[in-house]
Amino acid sequence: MTAGFDRIAVAGLLGATGVAGMLFAPVFGWLPLLVPVLVVVLLGYGCAELTARFPKLVPYRPLLVTVLGLLGLIETVLTSTTLAFLPTMASLRGLARGFTQGWQLTLQSTWPARPVPEQLLFVPLSVLLAVVLGLELLLRLKKPLLALLPGLAVAGLAQAYQALTGIGAVAAALGYALPVGLLLWSGRRPGSTGSSAGPRFSWRATGSAVWPALSTVVALLAGAVVLAGLDPVDRDPVTLKDSQAAPPPRTRLGNPLDEIALRLGRPDQEVFRYRSDTPVDQWRLIVLNGFDGANWLADSRLRRLGAGLDGAPSGAAGSAELQVRGLAGPWLPSHPDLTGVDGLTPLVDQTAGTLMADSASARDYRLRWSTPEIEGLGTGEIDPRAPGGLDGLGAVPPDVEQVAKEAVRGLRPTFQSALQLERFLATNYQVAVGEDLPTGHGWPQLRHFLLESKRGTSEQFAAAYVVLARMSGIPARLVVGFRGSDRTEGGMSVVRNRDVLAWPEVAVAGAGWVPLDPTASAGKAGQLRTGPGKAVARARAQLPAEQELRPPQLPPGTPPDAAEDQNADAGTTWWWVALIGVVVLFGLGWLLGVPVAKVVRARRRRRRSGAEGVLGAWDEIRDRLRAHGVPFRIGMTPRDLAESAGSLAGDGIREPVARLAKVLDVTLWSGVPVGDGAVRRAWQEVGEVRKGLAARPFAARVLAALEPRTLVPLKASRRKS
Repeated sequence: MTAGFDRIAVAGLLGATGVAGMLFAPVFGWLPLLVPVLVVVLLGYGCAELTARFPKLVPYRPLLVTVLGLLGLIETVLTSTTLAFLPTMASLRGLARGFTQGWQLTLQSTWPARPVPEQLLFVPLSVLLAVVLGLELLLRLKKPLLALLPGLAVAGLAQAYQALTGIGAVAAALGYALPVGLLLWSGRRPGSTGSSAGPRFSWRATGSAVWPALSTVVALLAGAVVLAGLDPVDRDPVTLKDSQAAPPPRTRLGNPLDEIALRLGRPDQEVFRYRSDTPVDQWRLIVLNGFDGANWLADSRLRRLGAGLDGAPSGAAGSAELQVRGLAGPWLPSHPDLTGVDGLTPLVDQTAGTLMADSASARDYRLRWSTPEIEGLGTGEIDPRAPGGLDGLGAVPPDVEQVAKEAVRGLRPTFQSALQLERFLATNYQVAVGEDLPTGHGWPQLRHFLLESKRGTSEQFAAAYVVLARMSGIPARLVVGFRGSDRTEGGMSVVRNRDVLAWPEVAVAGAGWVPLDPTASAGKAGQLRTGPGKAVARARAQLPAEQELRPPQLPPGTPPDAAEDQNADAGTTWWWVALIGVVVLFGLGWLLGVPVAKVVRARRRRRRSGAEGVLGAWDEIRDRLRAHGVPFRIGMTPRDLAESAGSLAGDGIREPVARLAKVLDVTLWSGVPVGDGAVRRAWQEVGEVRKGLAARPFAARVLAALEPRTLVPLKASRRKS
């Protein structure tokens, strides 16, 4: 075995690197990552053992680790590409795709992502690169702290993908700290192998070294847990995923809203059929929330569908088998509370619950969903923060504004006013049937519908509802899809063109997007049988008659809603702002205040004259050595401290302290007045000690600078030498 090999140090380094790779568990799950990461770590350790036994292989160690690591990943992750367990060109292409594209494909996916090789491989490949670099920094350069940097880079990348919070963050930090502590302890324990050239500084695990590091880690962990629990802005952690989206399919993208009149003109043509274990009110194709006055646009944030989506925790589970035949575009029938798709890997817009596929051919697949149970809506508050709910309206015709005011009868934006708007359209406007159906959904067509013809298809009803709702402060969006069907053939429900439907959805606080139907066709067709539909039906039944609706009257002196919201927000946020401020100030006070206080103290000691100047030099050396972990007890003489410091740092420290001891003896016991020359000699020795300590590792010097306990004066510290 070579002199530079330390099994415990290598095990600690590889363990820390492996833990860093497992921090991607929130993205893929821990089980798919365990085997490839463990294979890379074990092969790295095996190569370290091999080169230790055969020193001639040391120059080739990076190549050995890389080649064996890649072969291990091929055998564990890309097994299907091998031939008789031998790599093929497909294996090499899989490695290349995983290294160059896997990181991006994963960011474009929902999480947990599917553990397919093209996405998963970039994690163990990153660990392999960190293992190669870390081993060389540790075994060749003897730099354990630098050897940790590649693994820390992997851990940082994992947190950039999905930051851990709360107890998970604490567990991960402890899991990473254990092998790191093993690595650092191994290099400093008595008898550990290392360079034999010259004296060697030792960074011992004394209280003065451990206390700042330990308290820093504890403070950071406590702050992470507290802030994660508070979640003051009520948002998910920022991740790299926020800046990535999957590209749309390459097929032609049409707008299903434009096809409503065409489909109603061919009512008997089959679109798709399905078999569901629970009733389905609507099948959605596309959600439109952008309107420029002429066109409705989908602000889709597409992602590749991963292993599954989070549904309602206590919702009613459902599933359906679908056979799509009559849809030319990339949109597929979907469910708003989608949790998974089997049979194909589509793109999904999680906020809209819509699906898209590359192929426009016949598609068979299975949907799974979890529908939340909504107890009641009634006069529930709307959610003005819902994304896209209050988007643009284009140039609103002046005479349409009066229609919006009359429709909601002056009610403030609530779900009750949303139901009133639905009732206004259902009562005063007529659904067009037969031939010569109206088309269009821009302001010219909507103005004609609202003020002149008062006749339209669900296209005009839904578009008019959304613009009137937004003008009234109610967040709304437009959805295009199909009604659920009661007509069956061969045991499957058949959806035809006559079932095409556009409907609005309103954002309700605590309930999400709630579908409405201003055409009043839902009640006639016996629909709305699921959780949200039942809640809407109950709210409709409780809606007061139109003549009984009155604008809400605020008590005298009550501030406006905006002021109330601002005061409430201020009342709930000031305390966590103060807490963060205290934590930040404490950290800055420690990082800046302790070193500055030590500099100021040293200058004050240096300005002393006579015996006090010599004693100040002794106090300065004693406190500097204490900060670097040299044990000091009350009653120790300067010569005792010199021997203790020498065992830590060699002659570079022992000799200046011993010379200072002689100056101190003359100062205390000779009875001769102390001149400026003695003070200068004493402080020259302080400078020599500082030079010796400057050769210590950077981390040891940082810990010494942040050690606050040496700022506390020692009693009875000036003793006889």
